Amino acid sequence: MNDRIEQFKKMAEADPQNEMGHLSLGKAYLDDNHFEEAIASLKRTLELNPTFSKAYHLLGDAQKQSGKNDEAIQTLTRGFEVADEKGDLMPRDEMGKLIAELGGTVPTAKSTRNTQTAVAGDADFFCSRCGRPSNKMAERPIKGDLGEKIWNHICEACWQEWIGMGTKVINELGLQLADAKSQQAFDEHMKEFLQIQ
Repeated sequence: MNDRIEQFKKMAEADPQNEMGHLSLGKAYLDDNHFEEAIASLKRTLELNPTFSKAYHLLGDAQKQSGKNDEAIQTLTRGFEVADEKGDLMPRDEMGKLIAELGGTVPTAKSTRNTQTAVAGDADFFCSRCGRPSNKMAERPIKGDLGEKIWNHICEACWQEWIGMGTKVINELGLQLADAKSQQAFDEHMKEFLQIQ
C-alpha cells in the first residue's frame, strides 16, 4: 500500500492539475485508513473538477470513516445532485445509500434510468460511467475479461476520454506496460477512471 501511495503522490506532484492523480492518491489513502490525508487529496480533486462524481463518493466515505458525519452528509448530498445531473447513476446510487446510512435525507433523483437493467445493443446501450444512451463500441477496446467488461458497460466517448488520461498516467508514472507491475497499475487507474470493478 505504501508503494501505491508513493506512486500516486509522485503522479499528483508531477502534474498538480491532474485530478486523476489526486483522486487515485485519495483513494489509496482511504484504502489504507489515512482518512485526513484522503480528505485533503479528494478535496483537491473537486477543486480541479467540481463535477467528478466519484470524488464526492470517496470524500463522503472518508469523512464518514473519520467521524465527520455532518460533513459527509453535506458532501454526499452535493455529490448525489452532481451525479444525478450528469447521469452518473452508479456513483449517485452509492452516495444515496451512504446518505441513508448516516441518517440524512436522500435527494429526489431526476434521472430514473436504471443502468443495471439497460439491455446492451445499439438502441438500448447506456454507458455505466456517464449514464447516457449511446452506441456500443464496434469492438472490444482491449483483450481479456477487462476488455469485455469495458465493451459491455462503457461508451466510446468515455473510452476516448480515458485514452487521453491513460497517456498522462503512463508518462507521469513512467510506466513500462511490458512490465506486469506497471500494467497492473495502469489497469487500476483505468478501472478507477471508468468506474468499473
